[in-house]
Amino acid sequence: MTQSVALTSLIARGVGVDRGGRAIVKNISFDLQAGGALVALGRNGAGKSTLLRAIAGFLPFSGGELIHEGEASEAPLPELCHYVGHADGLKSALTAVENLAFWSRMLSGTATGASVSPLEALQQVGLKRLADFPVAYLSAGQKRRVALARLFVAPRPLWILDEPATALDVASQQVLAEAFARHRAGGGMIIAATHAPLGLVDAAVLELSATAAGALGNA
Repeated sequence: MTQSVALTSLIARGVGVDRGGRAIVKNISFDLQAGGALVALGRNGAGKSTLLRAIAGFLPFSGGELIHEGEASEAPLPELCHYVGHADGLKSALTAVENLAFWSRMLSGTATGASVSPLEALQQVGLKRLADFPVAYLSAGQKRRVALARLFVAPRPLWILDEPATALDVASQQVLAEAFARHRAGGGMIIAATHAPLGLVDAAVLELSATAAGALGNA
């Protein structure tokens, strides 16, 4: 199953998220097609992370609907997405390659494309030489790159990324931009919250404000 067939569209119609009885985001709408990208912008507290976590299935929506279509449309959306948040999701006592092997085993049952080995994934992010180093000894930027390498060991069509460029140097940001381009060229989708340029060409932009309303525009 190719990425593009697995998920051909993701449509949000007036979705919102409440937390503690307060609307964090409301009335969010977008239409994302295979190969597309959506960038959520806004100052701290505008609800970017909350929206991404809800799309990934970690928080319930308080209203509206989120519809996904494609060959895998009967699968729950969380099984079709990779979520990389502020926390890297790594076990510090394990090596870089052991961490990716763990994620490969955990996610392989819902992969929607050809996966690569943990070692190959580390090579793609320029960390093959550190494959056998415990994650505890890696720098913040290196840990981030290991976390992002998880995207390759069990392919899923939708990448949901919260500040993916955090702690990355310029060279690593370029590697990330190239990975984004390959994913989209294969029909994959990306939704990202960011304060830094990500090199997502022709991405739609979702502006979030403290009023918890979203307005869709173009990058």
